[in-house]
Amino acid sequence: MHPFLQATIGGLLIGLSSWLVLIAFGRVTGISGLTMGAVQPAIEKRTLGALLNWRTAFIAGLILGGTWFTGVFEVSTAMPARTPGLLILAGILVGYGTIRGSGCTSGHGVCGLGRRSARSLVAVAVFMGAAMVTVTVRGLMAGGAA
Repeated sequence: MHPFLQATIGGLLIGLSSWLVLIAFGRVTGISGLTMGAVQPAIEKRTLGALLNWRTAFIAGLILGGTWFTGVFEVSTAMPARTPGLLILAGILVGYGTIRGSGCTSGHGVCGLGRRSARSLVAVAVFMGAAMVTVTVRGLMAGGAA
């Protein structure tokens, strides 16, 4: 499948799923908030049964769908191998940062901008700007064009 078509289908599915969650549950589809909402009841009640809810199913679908359709564990000659442990550590660090930053790319970028939130517009401008600087610096450090 062509990468542009794959990205288009992925974008449509993200938009559809965030709309369905808003309609069905009245909740914004911010992944950091969904994750905390899935994990916190299990921590408070100290039971595995409290972890089994729609939030957990949604997150599992994201992880399984992402690994199934993108081949994230395939070794590439252009990039170093990404082990499951490294991906889990990265996810934990990103999760911590989004909780500290009061939101994540999905909450602000997909849902917040769709609701015309000024706070989300500022957040998206900041993290996109930081991402652009990071990619540029990394490209310059690697000795190539970004």
